[in-house]
Amino acid sequence: MSIPNPPAGAPAPQFPPPVPPVGVQPPTPKKTNVVAMVAMIVAIVGFIFACIPGALIVGWILLPIAFILSIVSLFLKGDRKWMGIVGLIVAVVGTIVGFIVFFAVVATSFNNAFGSGETTVSQPVEKPADDAKGADEKKPAEAAQGTRENPYPLSSQISNDDWTVVVNSVNTDGNPVVADANQFNDQAPAGSHYEIVNYTVTYNGGKKGLAAEVQVAMVTSAGNVVNSYDNLVMLKDGFGLDEMYKGASATGSVAFAVPDGDAAVVRVTPGLLADEVFVKP
Repeated sequence: MSIPNPPAGAPAPQFPPPVPPVGVQPPTPKKTNVVAMVAMIVAIVGFIFACIPGALIVGWILLPIAFILSIVSLFLKGDRKWMGIVGLIVAVVGTIVGFIVFFAVVATSFNNAFGSGETTVSQPVEKPADDAKGADEKKPAEAAQGTRENPYPLSSQISNDDWTVVVNSVNTDGNPVVADANQFNDQAPAGSHYEIVNYTVTYNGGKKGLAAEVQVAMVTSAGNVVNSYDNLVMLKDGFGLDEMYKGASATGSVAFAVPDGDAAVVRVTPGLLADEVFVKP
């Protein structure tokens, strides 16, 4: 049956919209998860600031906010939750990077404030004998000088920006010296004896320093460190808390309880963060 054409000028017929089957709902457009988007943006910005030493505080403020927003976004309805996951990951990684940068900045600042610069050593000039020179040429390569295996000789000048230290002498029979210095000094523990190290410190820094910043110890052949405060005794020329300005020098002695029969070496650290140098008695 054909449908007759409408008369000329008549309005077009109107048809009702299609009706979906019973029980089927038309799809609704998904909403964008705005919180996830904000979390990702804040996390990225916080990560960038966390990598800049001068702007760490900004990163530390933004990254926790991004972390919280990322967690919240995962429980909200909406599309693009992947942005919340990205924000969460970036916030965690950025926090770790921020701590690394922070500790690097602190370490650098501490070293600049208390570091003593590069340590150099000048040895006393001695012309070796011909037979000794020939013997040295036959020896295998030695360890770097200044180490325990190859210590510097006595009277070597150990210097950096703040201090110059010279170990003048080591008295391996220090028991009589300790006993004569003070009647209240304790005897060396059983199986050990006192060795007296006499050294001179000179302050090179720009302001003022304490002689106690220079640390002197003895290291046994077994690798044990012997400090003067392990068996504290008083000496007639003992070192104190000498306060020194640039160019000032002080000389004194320190006693160490060293195991009997041990060939211990002297360890000098010319400053709080300076490199340690070994000297052979």
